[in-house]
Amino acid sequence: MRTIHGITTTTVAGAAIAAVVTTILTVTTASGALGAPGRISPSASPGPVAPAVGPSSPADAGPVKPHRRTLGTHKVRWRSVKPIAHGRKLRITWWSGVAPCTVLDRVKTKETARKVVVTLYEGTDPAAKDTMCISIAIKKSTTVKLRAPLGKRKIVDGAKPKPTPEPTPPA
Repeated sequence: MRTIHGITTTTVAGAAIAAVVTTILTVTTASGALGAPGRISPSASPGPVAPAVGPSSPADAGPVKPHRRTLGTHKVRWRSVKPIAHGRKLRITWWSGVAPCTVLDRVKTKETARKVVVTLYEGTDPAAKDTMCISIAIKKSTTVKLRAPLGKRKIVDGAKPKPTPEPTPPA
């Protein structure tokens, strides 16, 4: 057995098996979510860390309000929707990341006579610059008010990709 730069190697029947003794910690920072991942070493000061708080069980969905003006804003698919207040409001539930690294930017609704399209947008809070973000799923919910009661209208996820039509073969 031999140790070189924190790596212990053992040779077994001519094959070298290495066990890493030192830990290299790779984390994604809030700025890394927008491009380059951040790397820190065990001796580096970690800086602010996003709190690991949230629902105690998947049945609990923490209510959130839109932040607006997030960085890296993108559409997010929701998991469920429930009409409340006699169909005048919708409670939307989805899986997300930990704030401030992943926050609700806005909810867009488009109402027609036949359907209500609900689109969630998430991004990173600009104040979360250089914050380490843990990769954990948090169940979140928000409520939106409709212009008219839902009635028999269908509720559609605006972030769900539209099906691509089959290409027609050349004649």
